[in-house]
Amino acid sequence: MPSSFNPSSVFRQAISEHLEVIASLKQQESVLQNIAEEMAKAIFSGHKVLWCGNGGSAADSQHLAAELMGRFRRDRSALPSIALTTDTSVLTAVGNDYGYEMVFQRQVEALCKEGDVVVGISTSGSSKNVYAALQTAREMGAFTIAFTGEGGGSIAAACDIALCIASKDTARVQEAHIVCGHMICDWIERCVCETLAKNAGTRSD
Repeated sequence: MPSSFNPSSVFRQAISEHLEVIASLKQQESVLQNIAEEMAKAIFSGHKVLWCGNGGSAADSQHLAAELMGRFRRDRSALPSIALTTDTSVLTAVGNDYGYEMVFQRQVEALCKEGDVVVGISTSGSSKNVYAALQTAREMGAFTIAFTGEGGGSIAAACDIALCIASKDTARVQEAHIVCGHMICDWIERCVCETLAKNAGTRSD
């Protein structure tokens, strides 16, 4: 190991940068609220949430789709939420026949309906396949959301609302995306559970 290398500084720097980026999310509260409200509105009206992204953002798409379809903190009905990153037959067939830029767009064309929500995750904001998916979803009447990094990139301009994390560091942006995703899932779940409880109380009256 080089004598100039200080192992502990790697951890201290990462933690410091992480905390700084997470603290900046306080300024995004209204954006997070709007995203959660649009997702909840879609779900309550019988629509669904679709997610897409590449690499770590693909993993985040699957993670957050699972939080809604399964559960986050509370037992409740399953919520319609699908990651477009999981079907290897579709991804490889579309990638082979039409090109990688179309792997999410083609699924949006097949699965998305007016009133759905489509979320595109891209730390750089320049993922062409995410851009294509959001563009098609918007044309089809879906509400479109981008999770991206500082500046937003092209996908921020292709959607109805963008959550732009105040960092250009991929790792820090990904960490903030999952924190935001968890907060949004928590908000939606609380909303769903409170609505179900209220409706149950009304029926018993």
